[in-house]
Amino acid sequence: MKYENIAISVSELNNYIKDKFENDEYLNNVLVKGEISNFKNHYTGHMYFTLKDENSLIKCVMFKSYAQRLDFMPKDGMKVFLVGGVSVFERDGVYQIYVKAMQEDGVGILYKKYEELKQRLEQEGYFEEAHKQKIPQMPKIIGVLTSQTGSVIKDIINVSTRRNPNVYIRLYPVPVQGEGAAEKIVDGIKFMNKNKLADVLILARGGGSLEDLWPFNEEIVAHAIYNSEIPIISAVGHETDFSISDFVADLRAPTPSAAAELAVPDIYEIKQKINICQSRLRQSLIKKVEIMKLRYDKCMSSRVFKEPFRIINDNYQKIDTYIKTLENNINIKQKEEKTKYIELISKLDTLSPLKTLKRGYSIVEKDNKIVKTIKDLEVGNKINIKFIDGEKTAQIL
Repeated sequence: MKYENIAISVSELNNYIKDKFENDEYLNNVLVKGEISNFKNHYTGHMYFTLKDENSLIKCVMFKSYAQRLDFMPKDGMKVFLVGGVSVFERDGVYQIYVKAMQEDGVGILYKKYEELKQRLEQEGYFEEAHKQKIPQMPKIIGVLTSQTGSVIKDIINVSTRRNPNVYIRLYPVPVQGEGAAEKIVDGIKFMNKNKLADVLILARGGGSLEDLWPFNEEIVAHAIYNSEIPIISAVGHETDFSISDFVADLRAPTPSAAAELAVPDIYEIKQKINICQSRLRQSLIKKVEIMKLRYDKCMSSRVFKEPFRIINDNYQKIDTYIKTLENNINIKQKEEKTKYIELISKLDTLSPLKTLKRGYSIVEKDNKIVKTIKDLEVGNKINIKFIDGEKTAQIL
């Protein structure tokens, strides 16, 4: 039997299938929702991506003429609604959606709200490092705000008690997703602060979608974290998830387990550091004592301690030398002054009127004044005449 006459080519088969798709009115205009993955924005302006859900996926293409009408840029992980027709790309034998319009799902709206709130709070200073509090080095009580069921609280307890068996975990159970969760979280933060129930708070939940994590992106939660007097560590979602609470909190942890590690110091590591410090201190003290002993020995071997009165005696000797020098200077000064005195006495004696009287002269006085000329005398004046051996009174005739 010859098949050449009845067999069709691959191209003919793909073309047949394509016709089937294009003749189906339902497939020509479908509304589909899903999550974008493997997104590629080609330099030509065409967009190629895969639309998927939990169980299946389909290839999609959006040509430039339609892509220019979008008011947002699609990206991996974004949930969208799209309108298009399903057809076959003959060359590859692959059916795909030829997208004519696309709109963000609710997640996109939430993402916009998230970005708007983040930008506004950042402008208002909610993320500034200057406002963030330091996490206590040795907290005694760790407050935890999370669901009382699930692995989060178990992980925190396991990590905390392993690092420090003496630490106390105080759980304030709150819903971590769904309606009313944000208000419950705010109430928990305020209650822990009002009653001072912890040294540090851990705000935690496991991973999830943006909708699941949304309570931690609420503005009221951001205000409560910002106004908390107790330092808060935010551990919301996975390492790649960032919520508003992460930016406002005093410290952000990539996971709840990491938050426990940041909040609770490893007691065994601290003990090891203390032992090292004690050893270093002991060695330093030994070295210090050795240095002080060397200084002591050096001081005790000095002349000051061997002959303590040597300095005193040397000073005594200096004093004796100064006294002797002073006495010599005084004697010399006395001799000089005595010589001057004798010279003055000799000059005074030479000028003394008593010497004149010894040579036979006398002194005439009138009214206790020396008479120097005869003009000072008149007949009848009484005068006093001084001789070497006395005085006599006379009258001018």
